[in-house]
Amino acid sequence: MKIKKIIAMSTVAGVALAGLAFSSANAEPVSNSYVLVGSDTLQDSTNALINGTNASGSFVRITSNLTTLGNFDAFGGAAIQTKPNGPFFGRPAGSGAGVTALRASITGNPYSAGGTNTTAAKVITGQVDIARSSSGPGANANAAGQLLYVPYARDAVAYAYKGGAAEWANLTPAQLKQVFDGTLKSIGGATITPRLPQVGSGTRNFFLGALGYTGSSPVAPGVSDTGNATAENDASVLAEGEIIPFSVASWVAQANNVTGVNSTTLTGVKMGSPIASVAPFTGTAPALVPNSAFYSNTTFGRDTYLVVEYSRVTTGGAKYDANLAALVDVDGEASLTSFGSVASSPGAVKKKFGFLSPSTTTAQRAYATL
Repeated sequence: MKIKKIIAMSTVAGVALAGLAFSSANAEPVSNSYVLVGSDTLQDSTNALINGTNASGSFVRITSNLTTLGNFDAFGGAAIQTKPNGPFFGRPAGSGAGVTALRASITGNPYSAGGTNTTAAKVITGQVDIARSSSGPGANANAAGQLLYVPYARDAVAYAYKGGAAEWANLTPAQLKQVFDGTLKSIGGATITPRLPQVGSGTRNFFLGALGYTGSSPVAPGVSDTGNATAENDASVLAEGEIIPFSVASWVAQANNVTGVNSTTLTGVKMGSPIASVAPFTGTAPALVPNSAFYSNTTFGRDTYLVVEYSRVTTGGAKYDANLAALVDVDGEASLTSFGSVASSPGAVKKKFGFLSPSTTTAQRAYATL
C-alpha cells in the first residue's frame, strides 16, 4: 500500500551537530534521533543525505525536526552503539541483517548479527528505526505485515571482474550460472573463479536469484561460503581471474568520486554486463550516468527500500510517529525516499550515487509475525 501523505517535518538544510555523541568503540555517531542500519549498497547515498552533501550542485541535508540521524555502515568494527546509553551489539552487515536488527528492535527478542560480527545476543529494543535493504520482501510479503518496505531508488546488479579475457565483458546469464555452478572454469582461455559477498547481502541474494538459484538464502555450488567475510561492492577483494556480483549504483558512485573509497580504478578491474548490447552505465568517470535501459531490465534491475515498522508510519495507529513517517514519505520533498530532479532534491543526490527513480512508489507490507 502507499503511505498516506503527511506534512513533512524533515528539512533539507545545514544544521549543527548539536546533541550528537560518538561511540568510544568505533567513533561512529550515537544518534539522539532515528537510526538506520543494513545494506552496504544504500549506505553511501544515505550517509550523504544525512551528513550533508554538495554532490548534486546544491547543498542537501535531511534531518528530522532539526535533529540529526544516525546511519551505521554495513562494515567496520564488529559492534556498534546506536543511541545514548544503549547496548553495544553486532553490526548488521547487509540487508538481511539490517531487517533482522529492526525486527529485534521492535520485538525485544535478543539479536545477534552472525557472520564475522557475531557477538553475544543482546536485547536492542528501540535501537533501530530504519533498515536499508537492497532487496524487496520476497516470500515475506504479506498484506497484514508488520513491516513496510518503502521504495528508495532503482539500482541494478552486474558483475565486476579482474583480469580475464575480452569475452568476460559480456557474459550471458547462462554462462554466469555455469561459472557459479563451478562447471565453467575457463572463458576466452582465462581461468575464471567466482566469488560472492557475505551471507545476508541483498546484492548476493538478488544476483543469485537472477541466475535461477532459489531459496531465501541461496548458495552457489562453485563458491565456498565457509568463513566468508567478503565485503560487497568492493573490487579490492578481487584476485586475478575472479568475478563477483556488484551493484551498478555503487560502481557509478565510486567512479564519480562521491564516496569515500573508489575501488573501480584498481589495476585490471572492470564491470561487465550480463545483458547483450546494453551497458550498465554511460559516460566517462568521474561523470558516469546510470543507463536506464539496463536498470529497467526485469532480471537485473531492482528497486531498493527503506524498511520501517508499519504501525509507526501509518496515521491512526497507537505507535504512529509523524517524524519517522516524514522521513519515508514518498510524497515529501525532503524525505529520504523522495526522488525529485532539481539539484536541491534528495533525488538529484541519489542520481549522483548511481540510482534512478524506483519503478513504483507503492510500499509493500511484509512479515505477518516478527
